[in-house]
Amino acid sequence: MATPDPAGTAGGRAGTREWVGLAVLVLPCTLVSMDMSVLFMALPFLSTDLEPSSSELLWIMDAYGFLLAGLLITMGTLGDRIGRRRLLLAGAAGFGVASVLAAYATSPGALIAARALLGVAGATLAPSTLSLIRNMFHDPAQRTAAIGIWTAGFAGGGVLGPILGGVLLEHYWWGSVFLINVPVMLLLLALGPVLLPEFRDPRPGRFDVPGAVLSVLSVVAVVYAVKKTAEDGFSWTHLGVGLVGLALGAVFLRRQKVIDHPMLDISLFRSRAFSVSLATNWLVMVGLIGFGLFSSQYLQLVHGMGPLESALWSLPAFVVMPVGIAIGTALHPRIGKPNVIVVGLVTAAVGYGVLSRIQADSSAWHLVVSNVIMALGIGAVFALVTDLILAAVPPERAGSASAMSETAAEFGGALGIAVLGSIGTAIYRADVKAHAPEGMTHEQLEAARDTLGGAVDVAAALPAPAGSRLLDAAFDAFAREMRIIALVSLGLMALTAVLVGTLLRASGSGSEGTRSGVPEPASRDDRRHPATDPV
Repeated sequence: MATPDPAGTAGGRAGTREWVGLAVLVLPCTLVSMDMSVLFMALPFLSTDLEPSSSELLWIMDAYGFLLAGLLITMGTLGDRIGRRRLLLAGAAGFGVASVLAAYATSPGALIAARALLGVAGATLAPSTLSLIRNMFHDPAQRTAAIGIWTAGFAGGGVLGPILGGVLLEHYWWGSVFLINVPVMLLLLALGPVLLPEFRDPRPGRFDVPGAVLSVLSVVAVVYAVKKTAEDGFSWTHLGVGLVGLALGAVFLRRQKVIDHPMLDISLFRSRAFSVSLATNWLVMVGLIGFGLFSSQYLQLVHGMGPLESALWSLPAFVVMPVGIAIGTALHPRIGKPNVIVVGLVTAAVGYGVLSRIQADSSAWHLVVSNVIMALGIGAVFALVTDLILAAVPPERAGSASAMSETAAEFGGALGIAVLGSIGTAIYRADVKAHAPEGMTHEQLEAARDTLGGAVDVAAALPAPAGSRLLDAAFDAFAREMRIIALVSLGLMALTAVLVGTLLRASGSGSEGTRSGVPEPASRDDRRHPATDPV
């Protein structure tokens, strides 16, 4: 284990080792975010090869994100006990192994299980990165720059996933989108012990096993209820499962208030700057990741593009995202972070508004222009939200704050896929059933209603007139699905802009946020300061 560089850990300016170490830390956070969206380009190939149902298809996407979100705080607490670098490297090894299992899965169930293992491993990676950055960069200007670079990596990963996936799928099978994780994880395992310092809490307290179980069960139950209700309609069983999940969540929160060593510092939410920024992070990710599920299918199935061509059409949004981050970083000293965030959210809402006019026969440029506008606005938001969250809390609570920030982002992305995906599936199914040509068998109709890829396969097997009518009905249904989801996302951006404009600016949060809104620690755990443990 390497000894921390004094320049980077004793309150001075960071040196070369810290900046190279930052590049190493950006790798896992980029991959963790990228694996939320890397399958978007592979969905048509998955549908053909593994033949998953629409429910299985959504679980292939969701298993990773929900386990990741549900375990972030648990793994963050574990990192305080065994060492943040040690947890990071253990997660890298697990992530690499799970990636290989996912690449060679032979059934929907096996792929879902592998994605779940990826979520567990990803949860060990994510909370370590920001905590280590906080301890490596003590100079405020350098720390802000480092967080901006980390943010660009995290936000860009969600956009980079479909692009890299498209390039690989042009030449290889769908499992190759997972194998790109392996060399990056090997690089992290090789350089991490040399470049990254170790940090652990010398007095971590007892690990809250019941709290960890409660948090995971609560998330899984609520998500299951939302997904099944959207797919199958209302039922008392689904409602009951959802209520059980909410009850377990309430018990978890209550437990965190009364135990001596909580996993989640509830008192942080008393800061308006912290809670509003956290909500902004969550709501933006709901729309961003949730809608990515539709964009790739629109280009590949409706416009008939190959994976590489569709990836190139997605490239402008990836290029524009860092531009938005740079603009937000440059503007905030002049007009304040809350105002920049509001402008970014309004810009993203305009992009969703443009997208809400899309039709099945629209040019691919319609999708590209709207995505570029959205990426520009969301980039400006991402540039400042994470920094504002950390600035809103005392330094000794930065670890807990960063874990909650990442939990909000990952849970928002997963919830976007589940909720927006389920709403879209319900719209698509209803439209295809209403407009499908007569003479189809029950099995053909069910396959066409299940997924857009299924409709394309069924249409190819039908006589020409019926196949063409089915394709027209399926493409129109999918375009209508996209328009409605775009309007939902527009509403989310507008709601978030109002939330920030009325609450965050009213709290007096400027460029550095407000620390005064966070109450003084009440327990011995709250009084602890993170300790450096060089080995």
